[in-house]
Order: sequence, then C-alpha cells, then structure tokens
Amino acid sequence: MKQYRAFAKVNIFLKITGTRGVYHEIISRFMKVENLYDTLEFVKKEDTDAKANEFKIIGEFSCEVKQNTIYKAYFALKEFTNSQKLEELMRDYAIKVTKNIPAFAGLGGGSSDAATYLKMCNSVLDLGLSLNELATIGLKVGADVPFFIYGYDSANVSGIGEVVEEFKEPLLKIETFTPKIEISTPRVYTIYREDFFAPIDGFETQKLKGMRSLEALSSMSATEANDLFKPAIQEYKELKEHFKAGYFFSGSGSSFFRVIEN
Repeated sequence: MKQYRAFAKVNIFLKITGTRGVYHEIISRFMKVENLYDTLEFVKKEDTDAKANEFKIIGEFSCEVKQNTIYKAYFALKEFTNSQKLEELMRDYAIKVTKNIPAFAGLGGGSSDAATYLKMCNSVLDLGLSLNELATIGLKVGADVPFFIYGYDSANVSGIGEVVEEFKEPLLKIETFTPKIEISTPRVYTIYREDFFAPIDGFETQKLKGMRSLEALSSMSATEANDLFKPAIQEYKELKEHFKAGYFFSGSGSSFFRVIEN
C-alpha cells in the first residue's frame, strides 16, 4: 500500500484570548513545515504474529499503544462509524510509522499522525466522511488534529483548536531544531495561568488574524509571538541555553524555528 506523509507544523504566533473551563482559548497561526514529516503506511500482518487480532503499530514510540494518538484516532473513528470494515482492516494490517518529527516538541507530530491515519482509513475503506466529520472525530484525539485534517499550508486556529480557517499566503521555508527536553504542555499552560495570565482582546486578535506570517515574525520578538515561551523557560530553565537570536518558539516547545530566506 502507498505511503502517506504526516507533516509537522509550527506556530508562527500563539496568543491566549481567554479560558474555557480548564482549557485555554487561543489565536494562533499554524504553518505546515514542508521538509519535516512522518510517513505512515498499512502493512500486512505476519501470520505468525501471536497477537494477530490486536491493533498493532510498528514504529519507535516512547508510549504504550493505547496512549498513542493513532490508537486513539482508531478508537474515535470506530466509535463514530461503527465500521466492520475498519475492524477487519486493523485485524489484517498493522500501521507502520517512520518517525522524523520529534515528540514533545511543539511540532504537532502526534496530532499529524492521528489526522493522517484518519484520512488514510477514510480513503482506503471508502467511508465517505467529509473533512468536517473527520475534524470532529480528530478533536476527540487532540486540539491540533483538525488543522492537519484540513491539510492547509497556513491557517488561523482559534477556540481551543477546533476553529480552523485557511489563511492564503505563500508557504515559508522553515528550519526547526529541537533540544532534547521533554516538555509537558499541561504544565506550561498551568504556569501561564498562574504567573503570566494576560489574554489579548478582540481587536488584537482580529489584527493578528489578518497579518501575513512573515510580517508577524518581523514585528514581534520570540516572547511577544508566543505567550507560552516565558512560562516554558520558567519551568524548563535549560531552554534558555538553546535559544538563539532570530529564532521563535513553537507551541509549548521545546522546538525553535526560523524562516530560511528563499
């Protein structure tokens, strides 16, 4: 079967606009990173596999199968469709993932893998689900999944991640580097709420939504562009050692990125 690419993303900017219960509402510009992606494919299981009927992922992951975003996507899709074909597919095939996107990095690797898996199943099994339906399923897996479902190069993402609006602009060439620091996104948000809480207003939100990514990066510092950078540095002090001038912080980290001039 064919291989599918699950692209990384960076947050050109990420600003908090408010809260919704325990969640934080955001306005963020997500941009696809064209030169960084995982690959996913279905591979036939071996007849000798002792656990032939179990859901199987082949790849280098630090978590158990049931904690994996792809497994969660399978479970959410099964719940939504009640598809016998889906169960048969995953009984006969494993999902093989070649990981290139670092984990715990703010690059959306797990979310992108989950979204790509949902789209693969929809295509291979002719489930006939719309992108909106897939995005609804994906949101149960993670807040960033809908962006990857829609497959935009660039988009304004708001709410808690469920509102994805395409932003038409040229895709920028982006270089990333990821220090070997495992960052907890919930922990960074907790520190933000306790020590740095300062949501932007609707006027600032609208201004950002209309701004091209290159313009946004040229008009803001790394701390101005991403509200999670200061709390991340406070909690993970070693991040400071890796920060270089001209780079920006993606998501809750630990990745930094910059635009490479064309």
